[in-house]
Amino acid sequence: MRSDVGPGRQRARRALDRLAAEAQERLRDLETQARDIAEARRDSNVDDEHDPEGSTIAFDHAQTAALARDAAQRLAEIDAARERVDDGTYGLCASCGRPIGAGRLEARPTALLCVDCQRLAS
Repeated sequence: MRSDVGPGRQRARRALDRLAAEAQERLRDLETQARDIAEARRDSNVDDEHDPEGSTIAFDHAQTAALARDAAQRLAEIDAARERVDDGTYGLCASCGRPIGAGRLEARPTALLCVDCQRLAS
């Protein structure tokens, strides 16, 4: 089943394009931060693993890496949603085929499932 939402498809595509740009910027920032942390680790002779003061470089690196993975996953979800817009299936539940509510899509533009199917999947 295809979604024939015309102007709604265009609106969804623009919203997803904005989200993608934000996610790409976030990912670039995190990659820069990871490089800075790696340089700090390389240039430092401090044994930060045993320093009782504050966070460690290793913790900062792990946290930044986790945030970067989350940003990359978000970008992948957005890309998949943009593909659904392009093929006309955006806004249709991947499980039951019924329309996903406008409120859910507004809150979670990358939603694959309607509220009922998401509840069953959780």
